[in-house]
Amino acid sequence: MNREELIASKKRIVVKIGSSSLVHPETGDMDLVKMERLVRILADISNSGKDVVLVSSGAIAVGRQTMNITEKPKEKSVKQACAAIGQTRLMMVYQRLFAEYNKVPAQVLITKLTMIHDENRRNARATFSELLNLGVIPIVNENDTVVTDEIEFGDNDTLSAIVAALIHADLLILLSDIDGLYTDDPRINPDAQFIKEIDYITDELEAMAKGPGTDVGSGGMATKIAAARIANDAGADMIICNTGDMRNLRRVLEGQEVGTIFKAHKNENFHLIDYLTKEH
Repeated sequence: MNREELIASKKRIVVKIGSSSLVHPETGDMDLVKMERLVRILADISNSGKDVVLVSSGAIAVGRQTMNITEKPKEKSVKQACAAIGQTRLMMVYQRLFAEYNKVPAQVLITKLTMIHDENRRNARATFSELLNLGVIPIVNENDTVVTDEIEFGDNDTLSAIVAALIHADLLILLSDIDGLYTDDPRINPDAQFIKEIDYITDELEAMAKGPGTDVGSGGMATKIAAARIANDAGADMIICNTGDMRNLRRVLEGQEVGTIFKAHKNENFHLIDYLTKEH
């Protein structure tokens, strides 16, 4: 099956966007053009009869900008204060943009503790199912205002893969500030080679991963490969693409060979609770 046929067959899609793709790097203000294009594409996915969930970073970054905090905060209390401020502003913008396309968004804030608890996890799955049945577009983030170091996912790459596994999505798209997976960091090594397709994640592949590349985001390529492991084991393909041009998301959905695709290989022994409770 070629890429176009593969993407056309998808019925439930999770899209994750990182903080660095939501704000202007020069000012930290929200990039409204990018956000509008993102919302338009997500609304169109929904209009085509597919289910779509957005996992959106950005709350802390927006809160920082709102309160004129120029440096990335290190203290947990400052991060959580920024998240509380930024989350409401972010959702207000999303709600206004989705309203332009006659779509209803819903905020879903998750903690790892919620997901570990069997009854809560089942209830979360049921809530997602009902929202999607209603044609609503859930917007998911970690509940940054209450989590502690011991019970946090830590990055939205991982969270998006867990959401994909929870709701039995068949495609996860990570929108990033890099084209996809390279043999080395292309911003440092001009000889780095782009990898178009990954059939299986090896130890060698994981060794290529680098840390965060910006002052805004919290995840790097290592978290994306970890997310791919979860998504692929759960039966979902995963694609990383660059949102320097938000139209890349449309190209991905048209089946064009944009970004790096990690092919699903459903693991019959995969259970989400096993991943959530093991040490990392």
